[in-house]
Amino acid sequence: MAFMTLEKIGVSYDKKKQILKGLDLAVEKGELVSLLGPSGCGKTTTLRVVAGFIEPGEGTFTLDGNDMTTVLVHKRNFGIVFQSYALFPHLTVYDNVAFGLRTRKMDKSQIDKKVKDILEICGLTELSSRFPKEMSGGQRQRVALARALVIEPKLLLLDEPLSNLDAKLRISMRVEIKRLQKKLGITTLFVTHDQEECFSISDKVAVMNGGVIEQYDTPEHIYKRPATEFVARFIGFENFLDLARCAEGLYETGDGSRFKAAMECPEGAFAGTIRPDDIRLAGANQQENVLTGIVGVRTFLGKSYQYEVGTAAGVLKVNMDTETVFSEGDSIRLYLPEDKLVLVRR
Repeated sequence: MAFMTLEKIGVSYDKKKQILKGLDLAVEKGELVSLLGPSGCGKTTTLRVVAGFIEPGEGTFTLDGNDMTTVLVHKRNFGIVFQSYALFPHLTVYDNVAFGLRTRKMDKSQIDKKVKDILEICGLTELSSRFPKEMSGGQRQRVALARALVIEPKLLLLDEPLSNLDAKLRISMRVEIKRLQKKLGITTLFVTHDQEECFSISDKVAVMNGGVIEQYDTPEHIYKRPATEFVARFIGFENFLDLARCAEGLYETGDGSRFKAAMECPEGAFAGTIRPDDIRLAGANQQENVLTGIVGVRTFLGKSYQYEVGTAAGVLKVNMDTETVFSEGDSIRLYLPEDKLVLVRR
C-alpha cells in the first residue's frame, strides 16, 4: 500500500459546482509528487484536502495506513509552505523557525538544537537574527521552508512556493527544494502551474484537468508520451493529425497519407501528435511518414525558425535551424519520425 493515498475524493462548493470528481492519487514514501494543471483544475483544492483545510464530501485520505480524512489541521503534523511565505514580520528568522516547536511545548534546549540544525541545512545560520523585511525573496522562502521542515513533518505541502520570485531565483530555489527534500527524505506534494518547474523537481507528476487526474507518471514519460490530447497540448505539443487505424502499427489521414507510429493505439477516439522540434526535412528517398507542404508564416525564435506549413493533413508548426531558410510559398517535404509520433486519446 502506498504511503499516502487519496481515494475517490469529491469536493463541491455550494453543492453546485463540483471541483474534485472522484480523484485518486497514490504517493510512495519519500517521493516528491507535483500536481500540475491550469487554473481551476482542482490542484490547490486537492492540496487543501490533504492539509485539512477542506473536508471532502466523499472519499478517503490515508497516510501511512491511517485514515486522515476528518483529522483536524493542527493534529496532522504537516509542514506547509505558502505562496506568500506567511512569515511573522515582528519575529527574527530564529523565532519564525522556532514558532512551531514552541507551540508544541518542546524543551528549550531541544528547540535550540533543532532550529540551529535546520538553519544550517537551509544555509540560514548567518541570517538567524534578521527580520523578514531585511531579507530577499529567496531568503524569506528558505525561512518558510525551514519553519515547515523543523517540525519533522510526516508530509510537506508546497503551494506554488516560487511564484513570487523572479525567473533566475526560481531556478535556484527549485534546485534548493529538491536538494533539501532528498536529503531529509520527506514525502512532498507540490502544486504548480509551471511545466518546467514541475518536471525539473518531481519524481512523479499528476496532470489535472476538470477535477480529475488525466495522467500520473514520471516527468520523462509524460513529456515523451502524453496519454491524452489535453495533456499533450498543456505540455507543448502543437501539431495534431486526425488519424484512422488501417493496419497494425499503420495509420491514415483523411487525405490518404499513411504513417507508422512506434506505440500501441489507444482505445476509442485518438489523434496523432508531434512536437515542432521533432519534425525534420524528408530525404530524397524517404517515402514513409512524409507530408508535402507549402511554407506560410515564418517566425524567428533565436536558435531556430518556426514555420507554419500547410499540408493536405492540416497546418503543421515546424522548428528548423537557421542554416537553411525557407520563404513563404516554398514547397517542402516533411518527415514525421515514427518514434516521435505520439498517439493520444481524445
